[in-house]
Amino acid sequence: MLGNSAALSSQFKREGQVAAVVDANFDVHVGEIFVIMGLSGSGKSTLVRCLSRLVEASHGQVLLDGEDLLAANPRRLIELRRTAMGMVFQHFGLLPHLTVLDNVAFPLRVQGLPTAQRHARALEMIALVGLEGREQSFPHQLSGGQQQRVGIARSLAVGPGLWFLDEPFSALDPLIRRQMQDEFLRLQKKLGKTIIFITHDIQEAFRLADRIAIMRQGEIIQIGRPTDILRDPADDYVAQFVEDISLVRAVRAADIALHTGVDCGPHIETISDTVCVDELIARVAHGTTGFQVVNAAGKSLGAIGSQAVLQVLDQDRGRRH
Repeated sequence: MLGNSAALSSQFKREGQVAAVVDANFDVHVGEIFVIMGLSGSGKSTLVRCLSRLVEASHGQVLLDGEDLLAANPRRLIELRRTAMGMVFQHFGLLPHLTVLDNVAFPLRVQGLPTAQRHARALEMIALVGLEGREQSFPHQLSGGQQQRVGIARSLAVGPGLWFLDEPFSALDPLIRRQMQDEFLRLQKKLGKTIIFITHDIQEAFRLADRIAIMRQGEIIQIGRPTDILRDPADDYVAQFVEDISLVRAVRAADIALHTGVDCGPHIETISDTVCVDELIARVAHGTTGFQVVNAAGKSLGAIGSQAVLQVLDQDRGRRH
């Protein structure tokens, strides 16, 4: 977003300004959950607002399919926000005088779609987030988790290719938050959106992310897969940040699947590539000797022997002592 951190920081200091985000360079892969995390004030929410131009970046480029959003005129930017982007924030922002159905349909109303068409689409999204039967309810009649589901359904109504979520679950109680994370993963498995997800919760980041960017004082310190960050933190700050994360809960089957030369023994199970090692440990304890790993499309990614599972367990114990 902003170039050369040292030079810009010095310039801003002379001018009496504070740089919120400096030298943030990264790409987001199609269909992945890219989590940006850091402590309060690290710049993560400012960064995601720069991507959607809710905050104007001072320097750099924001490229969406090769188009620089910083160069887009207001009319083009409105079009992109209405059609290509979905946004969910910590504060649900539901319109209190509208029903669930009309809240979800609201962005389609802004687009000028006929009532029947936008209501049909809204009903699909309401069903997708599990709120059938609450279409005529008003926001004040819903729980916090239900209100957030309405916000998610509304953001999906336009069929965005890029989905921004800025701490969407942080205002929820812990149990509801866990349930919403489960719901989020279910939706992503079904929809395959390209997602930029902001959180300050390390456990949430490692549970949801395909890749994580860790921020500190406006700068990105490290980007990588959860398992890579755990095994090779960039510095002491990152190491302290992730020290309470269990390796067996972060390493997934896809991370340790091998294509050749694996002796899986006589008792083999087929598993999803997203299954974490802690679940595999339990299966090994009950007699499973190996696993065939497949992705969501059913394509084989390789195999895992029981020894590979136990090796991750040993690594986890080693980093905690």
